[in-house]
Amino acid sequence: MMDNSKNQKHPCFSASAAQHYARIHLPVAMHCNINCNYCNRRYDCLNESRPGVTSAIISPAEALRRYQYHKQRLSNLSVVGIAGPGDALADWEETSQTIRLIRKYDPEVILCLSTNGLKLPSMADDIVKLGVSHVTVTVNALNPETGAKIYRYVNYQGKRYTGNSGADLLLYNQLEGIRLLVSSGIMVKVNTVMIPGINDHEIRAVVQKMSELGVYITNIMPFIPVRGSVFEKLSPTDRHKLDTIRSTCQTEMLQLLHCRQCRADAVGMLTEPKCNIQTDSKAV
Repeated sequence: MMDNSKNQKHPCFSASAAQHYARIHLPVAMHCNINCNYCNRRYDCLNESRPGVTSAIISPAEALRRYQYHKQRLSNLSVVGIAGPGDALADWEETSQTIRLIRKYDPEVILCLSTNGLKLPSMADDIVKLGVSHVTVTVNALNPETGAKIYRYVNYQGKRYTGNSGADLLLYNQLEGIRLLVSSGIMVKVNTVMIPGINDHEIRAVVQKMSELGVYITNIMPFIPVRGSVFEKLSPTDRHKLDTIRSTCQTEMLQLLHCRQCRADAVGMLTEPKCNIQTDSKAV
């Protein structure tokens, strides 16, 4: 059974928690097993705040020291998240070692990770055993034809898949992995990037499917054009259209409306933008 009480201290799962609690993202997961057309993971870019960006990749030992540093200074630091800059499950050795070190130092902290879901079916048990209570999965499409427009390739078990076959494989593993997590009592949040002209026509269908699977909350995120990505020339998501689809989807299930699309090395409260960037190099 899901433990909703932890959401009261998780700012990314609760709007009220975001007013009182801080989180820290530890950028230990460098590699990714899929390639998204909206992504360009640039490092050493302190002035840019978006997912997939970090000033540096750190080791699990450095991650522990960074957590200890900020825990001593932020009494309201309640969540440790691993959100890249790659995929938390693609670099599982680094991710799991970091979680073990943090858990040993602070048994009460909420542990959270983000993933594209490709490896979820085979790793759901490991996630549960490590004591991770919250997982965010990015699901951008339900139709392989749509997914093929978003993902350049999917690397799985030593083989590269492209087009509809890659998108179909990714979706199957996402849905099965989410089902396994929910059945194990993990709180699941699903992120969906609303890309104009690509997947905006099936956002509601994605939300409906997540509701059927028992996902706790969905987060419809605006698309950010990123220089150097395949989609760099696409227009950003229209704010009115985003608000409209969010309002519509609220009839299906709980919607997250306070997301700040944080960096992979974010630290602090969501309500304090300056804290969304890890700037203290002495903290590692």
